[in-house]
Amino acid sequence: MDLLVLRHGEAGRSSPSPGDSKRSLTAEGKQEIVDLSNGLKSLEIKLDCIFTSPLLRAKQTAEIVAKSLKYKGNIEEINALKPEGSRLEFYSVLSKLKQDSVVLVVGHEPYLSEMISEGISQSGCRINLKKSGLARMKILSTLPKIKGELRWLLTPKHLKKMT
Repeated sequence: MDLLVLRHGEAGRSSPSPGDSKRSLTAEGKQEIVDLSNGLKSLEIKLDCIFTSPLLRAKQTAEIVAKSLKYKGNIEEINALKPEGSRLEFYSVLSKLKQDSVVLVVGHEPYLSEMISEGISQSGCRINLKKSGLARMKILSTLPKIKGELRWLLTPKHLKKMT
């Protein structure tokens, strides 16, 4: 399985605050995701499924990528992808997919970096996924935890240059 791990784009803070779950992407955050999507399009990435955190900024990020890549399936909101969610629950979701699936996961920090680190190392390495950053992992097993190989770790600047 190929797992594309995407951190949501830059989100604004409004006053009075509507709460963390309602924070939306800024204009700059939306543009970074559009640029990233164009980079993915140039790589001819074909997604089998998209999973996103139910928080607004993650859903907006997933929708932009899905539209750009002409993804025909549903974007599935997964509570386990919330910042405080359970990675073990998410790994269980992944375990039900076909081995040759290409999956996009959109979420938050530090959840995503910890998931990547946990999946590629036994020795506590630390990955830092920037806003609008993208990692690609080749997943070799999903239960009880994911195990695999890191194939890419790209910043928004890398992805913009790919178009």
